[in-house]
Amino acid sequence: MATQVHSRRYQRTFYDRPSVPGARPDSYNARMANGPDILVIGGGIIGLTCAIRLREAGATVAVYDRGDLGREASWAGAGIIPPGNPDRAATPLDKLRAIGSATLPDVSAELANATGIDNGYRINGGLEFLTPADEYAVELWRAEGVAFERWDGPRLRDEEPGLSPPHSTCYHLSGMGQVRNPWHLRALIAHARDLGIALSPHTGVEGWCVENGRVRGVQLASGNRVTADRFLLAAGPWSERHLNDLNCRPTVRPIRGQILLLKTEAALLRRTLIDDKRYLVPRGDGRILVGSTEEPEAGFEKRTTEVGLANLHAFARTIVPALANAKVEASWAGLRPGSPDGMPFIGRVPGHDNVLAATGHSRAGIQLSLGTAQLVTELIFDRPTCVPKDAFALARRPDLQAKPAFRS
Repeated sequence: MATQVHSRRYQRTFYDRPSVPGARPDSYNARMANGPDILVIGGGIIGLTCAIRLREAGATVAVYDRGDLGREASWAGAGIIPPGNPDRAATPLDKLRAIGSATLPDVSAELANATGIDNGYRINGGLEFLTPADEYAVELWRAEGVAFERWDGPRLRDEEPGLSPPHSTCYHLSGMGQVRNPWHLRALIAHARDLGIALSPHTGVEGWCVENGRVRGVQLASGNRVTADRFLLAAGPWSERHLNDLNCRPTVRPIRGQILLLKTEAALLRRTLIDDKRYLVPRGDGRILVGSTEEPEAGFEKRTTEVGLANLHAFARTIVPALANAKVEASWAGLRPGSPDGMPFIGRVPGHDNVLAATGHSRAGIQLSLGTAQLVTELIFDRPTCVPKDAFALARRPDLQAKPAFRS
């Protein structure tokens, strides 16, 4: 039996304009000349999305990144977008994910209109294979009003004849979607530039400039100092050392994930397939992403391994036997920012009320990015927040029993 509730559009669209689209009035340029209102450390999916939202709220914003913008875990991810209903989400984490799901269609259209760049967003549906231990997710979907349907073997063979499914229960989620991460990041970067956000790739931040107990600026690797009124730390797994320098010690560690890209002559799979922490994502052009490893022991070593890629290929051809003949087109690895309980850290740094952090999004950066940007903007401008303010506090006790509605 299918369960379905349509999510309504959540609040306003992401790119509501504070002024004339594309305009950068002299007053804005003058304000930027004196330093930005908000300085963002980290130019990945979280940092860029937050920067755009803050700019749309009227702030002057600058973004600094140690490397290329968006080339770490943000670029490497598969771009899976689970469905969601923000008004009925059971937990703060699920609500951030649902905000992204509800607003991404409009955001994608508006990004394309503003920049001419298609981010590849589309709804292609998904298949979740759940073991008995994972069946709790079904009740969370039902409570949230997410459309799902249990498929038996004959139905699954009819819908996806190329599958040799695992021995677990299959659920079809018609609202599951995807974006192409590199395309989405290109659109964000282009739109940020159009809005007048100062983007500084290959400009690492070495430390904080603290005067009389208050952060006044940052010291760059070049030796230059940049001042700002407020700061947002969104540097993924590199955030931990910057937080430690402010005597804040949440655990944010790199977790390496490897991905394999296969190319086939025929379309072998229509829907995204998720089996525990592994997945197949069909791109619609004969390519299928196969992911992902989860390697906390790798530290900051961002490289693929023969064993990791072999395991991914074995998973792919076990689920879709015809993939044994697929061409391996590419492979890569990224470093996800992991936390002890799998939930992000979003909030003010204790003892430094003008410094916020947004990090630790683990496997879910792109799907949590819009909700995170909304929460960060609400916190910075002292507005009512979409989730409790302390839900993702940096000083919170990890909730090791937390069970989100979706695993990827």
